[in-house]
Amino acid sequence: MKVMAQIAMVMNLDKCIGCHTCSVTCKQAWTNREGTEYMWFNNVETRPGVGYPRGWEDQDTWKGGWERTATGRLRPRSGGRLRRLASIFANPDMPGVQDYYEPWTYEYDRLLSAPKDSPALPVARARSQITGEHMPTITWGPNWDDDLGGSTETLQQDPVLEAMSTKVRTDIESAFMFYLPRICEHCLNPTCVSACPSGAMYKRTEDGIVLVDQDACRGWRMCVSACPYKKVYFNHATGKAEKCTLCYPRLEVGEPTVCSETCVGRLRYLGVLLYDADRVSQAAAVRDPQDLYTAQREILLDPHDPQVVAAARAEGVPDTWVEAAQASPVWDLIDTYEVALPLHPEYRTMPMVWYIPPLSPVVDEVAAAGLDGEDHRVLLTAVSEMRIPLEYLAGLFTAGETNTVELVLRRLAAMRSHMREVRLGREPDPAIAAAVGLSGERLEAMYRLLAIAKYDDRYVIPTTKPEVPRGMRAMGGDVRALLGQGAPAGCHDVAAFHGQDASAPVTLPMPTVRRPPGTGRRPRPGRRGRPGQGPLTWPAHPPSCVPRAGCRPRSRWCSPRPSGRWCTWRRPCCWTTRTRTAWGRPWRRPARP
Repeated sequence: MKVMAQIAMVMNLDKCIGCHTCSVTCKQAWTNREGTEYMWFNNVETRPGVGYPRGWEDQDTWKGGWERTATGRLRPRSGGRLRRLASIFANPDMPGVQDYYEPWTYEYDRLLSAPKDSPALPVARARSQITGEHMPTITWGPNWDDDLGGSTETLQQDPVLEAMSTKVRTDIESAFMFYLPRICEHCLNPTCVSACPSGAMYKRTEDGIVLVDQDACRGWRMCVSACPYKKVYFNHATGKAEKCTLCYPRLEVGEPTVCSETCVGRLRYLGVLLYDADRVSQAAAVRDPQDLYTAQREILLDPHDPQVVAAARAEGVPDTWVEAAQASPVWDLIDTYEVALPLHPEYRTMPMVWYIPPLSPVVDEVAAAGLDGEDHRVLLTAVSEMRIPLEYLAGLFTAGETNTVELVLRRLAAMRSHMREVRLGREPDPAIAAAVGLSGERLEAMYRLLAIAKYDDRYVIPTTKPEVPRGMRAMGGDVRALLGQGAPAGCHDVAAFHGQDASAPVTLPMPTVRRPPGTGRRPRPGRRGRPGQGPLTWPAHPPSCVPRAGCRPRSRWCSPRPSGRWCTWRRPCCWTTRTRTAWGRPWRRPARP
């Protein structure tokens, strides 16, 4: 058993009002720059609907996620290594700008600079933010079918509805509607990491966040098509892939994500989960897709189990993370109360953003029929009878398995009825809790967590314990002297994160600045520079130079670089003979006279 930690999120869909505050704040924080105009790391979709990008759930078209082979192994839907190599320069499964939307702005300068008494009414025409050309007609946007605005034309394009009956597709508009906020799932078995040819996509071992190494990314865009949730984007300005980072700079200092911080409905929960990394592939490869939810729950470990705690300490998981996992609201919603479900587990990526399905469609339908929407007898019966929202929610969260979704909705209905009796001063009926397999105390505890939980109860994030940055070990001095007194508190306790004695003072060597001797004027471009001719002087022989009699540096070829190196492999720094290795062959530059 290999115990690892994962930061996970749970969203209560009953509390989402579709205000898009999370999307706007995420946009302002992460993608408000050139090349990211069409990117929405966080977006809120109206369900039923086609989503963003359009029809992202249709994996027959986009080839995202994993598929199980006849031998019981997993491979990406986009194909193995040979297939991806054959299509590396022309990916046929990548969404186009028409599937997202072409971002646009308006010519506001025309309105501001229009003459006061102009005979013509000034008009701010739409202009594309990609091509800069005028757009005569706006045909699609990031949330075009918000509140079922385009239901008559786009409702039938919902991939989940395609798997349901004709009657359901016909009556769905009058049956229910809810909102679905979506971010990157930060999966335990991410397809995007496997499909990246350059190895730029990686999953952090300390917290499980999936990130993109911008220096290693080569813009192959295989990750875009491999992600089944379509939460990896391509920056057309930098030529790099970008995605949701789960606001890891905020998590490292103990603060929640931007979308969680600014959520009006307070529907998001953040916490730590412990899981067995050795069983992830086995759980993702189960035969029946409807068993994936159960298999994913089985690899999650109980943080209160002494054996799990001991195994976590043996794997180097800090005690603060184990304590955060024990107090995690995410663990309570997933395992203790069993009301949180993953989004599309049939993709076999093991997503780590879970959802509590909404009970509001059932309650609204009951109230519209003139019945009591708080009576447990009516609600528990309506959950089973209303097959339309039940089957649709099952298509989203359990690969079509309705029993699990029905149990979740019945527990939410029982909590609603139980708390009404409590608030009215009546003696609650124990049969209400017993009907859903819980006790009255459990229902009240679940109510406190879902309805009235405070800030610290919803976001249980471990104290930051950052790793020592690259190159800091060779430096000296106290950490406070290096980072300043205003550095986060976790930065002063680096040793505790690595299992060292936290009581001992943390000291790092101070950096030593070496300056070459000599003063004088810097040589002009095109002239040979000699030691002592300028304030930025050159050593007699750079480190990469082979000393030889009569060797002297050239200022034109051996100028200092921002990276600290004196020269590159193709620009020798001396007149002398030097041997380098390029493309696996020795390369020799003859000595110049």
